[in-house]
Amino acid sequence: MIGEVRVAAAFLTLLPIRLQPHESACRLGAAVRGFPVVGVAVGAAGGAVYALADFAAMPSTVSAVLAIATLAAITGGLHEDGLADTIDALGGATPDERLAIMRDSRIGAFGVVALVLALILRTNALAAAGWAGEAALVLIAAGAGSRACLPAVMYLMAPARADGLSHDAGAPDRRHAVDAGALGVVVVVVCLGALGALIATAFAALAAISVAALAKRRFGGQTGDVLGAVQQAAEIAILLAFLVVPS
Repeated sequence: MIGEVRVAAAFLTLLPIRLQPHESACRLGAAVRGFPVVGVAVGAAGGAVYALADFAAMPSTVSAVLAIATLAAITGGLHEDGLADTIDALGGATPDERLAIMRDSRIGAFGVVALVLALILRTNALAAAGWAGEAALVLIAAGAGSRACLPAVMYLMAPARADGLSHDAGAPDRRHAVDAGALGVVVVVVCLGALGALIATAFAALAAISVAALAKRRFGGQTGDVLGAVQQAAEIAILLAFLVVPS
């Protein structure tokens, strides 16, 4: 399990992790149980920054912006880039053209709008937290829960290409995908309570299924960018669920 977490962190973050030879040979699809653990760490880092900003008497909106910026800095904007590329690619006329657009390093207007809306939703939802500890718990839940959705998509959907990150990662086996999902749910329950976890899990599942279904129809399968879009959609869904949970 420690090896899986190290492999997942090396792929999903910019943390300076030097993999051992046997770990370097491990395909990402075999390390999916590490995804929600990485989400916990990333969310906790964002929560710590939020707490520091709150301690410095900064407005909650500023604290939220700094926390979300921390998430993007740790991951190198990996998931945000996937969201922008996926949205841009939806404008292609054919599946092949859409996949080609997705590989273009340039960002289009649709991608910019998607990124801006995603950042606005994430920061404003987080700013609604009553205190710094609550913000940290929400970030940890969103980080773990959103990344726990990825193994299911990787298991259920074939890659859209015969190359690329998603193809090279390989599909996880059923047991690992279920374990990752269960671990994500446990983290969300601990952070948000039973009712909050029920609503957040439902929102995240709906968001992930919607993005996956759209990718299947428009691209013929999933890619690394699609997985990034799934993570962002699920994270936003959990943050929004936090807003509707009765206090």
